[in-house]
Amino acid sequence: MRLFSLLLVLFSLSLFAFSDSDVLRHAVALEKSSTSSGQSRAYDDYKKLYIKALMHNNNWLRLESLKGIIRTGKRLHIDVSNYKKELAKSSHTKRERKSSHTLQSIRWKNGNLELTFNKKLRNNQVNYYKKYDSVRKMYQYIFNINAFMTMRSKTFRKNGINRIKISKYTPHMLHLVIENSSPLSVHFSKKLAKIIVRISSNKIVHNRVQYKHRMKSSRINRNKIIVIDPGHGGKDPGAIGYKGYKEKNVVLAIGKYLRTILKARGYKVYMTRSSDYFVKLRNRTQFANKKHADIFISIHANAVGKQDIRKTYGLETYYLSKSRSNRAKRVAAIENSSDLVDMNYYAKESFLNTLNSHNIIAANKLAIDLQRSILASLKSRYRYIKDDGVREGPFWVLVGAQMPAVLIETGFITNPREAKRLVNKTYEKRLAKGIADGVERYFINCRKRGY
Repeated sequence: MRLFSLLLVLFSLSLFAFSDSDVLRHAVALEKSSTSSGQSRAYDDYKKLYIKALMHNNNWLRLESLKGIIRTGKRLHIDVSNYKKELAKSSHTKRERKSSHTLQSIRWKNGNLELTFNKKLRNNQVNYYKKYDSVRKMYQYIFNINAFMTMRSKTFRKNGINRIKISKYTPHMLHLVIENSSPLSVHFSKKLAKIIVRISSNKIVHNRVQYKHRMKSSRINRNKIIVIDPGHGGKDPGAIGYKGYKEKNVVLAIGKYLRTILKARGYKVYMTRSSDYFVKLRNRTQFANKKHADIFISIHANAVGKQDIRKTYGLETYYLSKSRSNRAKRVAAIENSSDLVDMNYYAKESFLNTLNSHNIIAANKLAIDLQRSILASLKSRYRYIKDDGVREGPFWVLVGAQMPAVLIETGFITNPREAKRLVNKTYEKRLAKGIADGVERYFINCRKRGY
């Protein structure tokens, strides 16, 4: 029995190596089975797809997953009332219309891939995301476009890229997949009835730089997009610390100083919030994805209970992964709490199955560079700066990011000495400078690593 259970778990995890369409077809096939085990596996598949749809803001996939969850849940005598309510609400408020857009042509033009449709596209018709296929060891850049495709599936070739394929995802959805064995730079824009996809191989660019007698390793490509995420806000104050200081105010001030410094250094910078208002956790990384950010930095302040306020202090940087320590679980529970009402139980427990391993590795490197630079900046001016290290943790705010994403705990707002510093403008600016230095260190190291 244990062996059978283990095989089922491994089988379920392996589904994430396949595309969403493959998993959906697999779930539909299992649903036709007359056995309870087949229904149960289909139910699990639909729930995995539901989580991915939420992360990638794919409304069509979300609705299809909800329908599947409800159908199979009923057969398994599982309470699916919450899913029914969500589906009913979605159907009532925003019925998804079948697209009347049709792909007319796809071709290379001026080195870019150009898709032409019969009429102007709406903003919500294109869903783009990235993932890493750990089984085939391929980086995948995926576009789901709400439009008809009357032509046959096509495969395109370009030097330095393994494969580019466009096919019919569903009768009303196109599926464009760009695959490569190493990371690519992929950006797209919409111009009236066209989608223009710009693809470049980092490997090719790197070789070209070497051919031109090499650039200095310290030279930074400042054509980077950075999204700063000051935690909490509005109705959610975050941690309440010494003398009633609120986390939401502290991190917003640090975020603004960081934005000023990074902009002065030539970077393009966006903030998930620039004043005191509430932003759902899920919407923060969605915002970064829409801006095609290169990195995502979420800024927070830590807290402990009254019995530990004087002895507990220090700063730490987290990157997204399954928690391996009680400390990470505790911190994540605090930072995730503001948006738990927006997630059902399954979402809270299983969203980590969809993590992109490449982004986790890059986020780990980013976290290390940020932590080192923050410490260096603060220790040059202040005493009692404690390094609590780089850690991994299950932070919902980082889920769904299509770029390296980290969460910085700038200190304990409950510790008297650290709280006084966190509300001091000079200290906030010094801390922000440390983060900015870490960003530059990370991009320099990226160039050295060849990506």
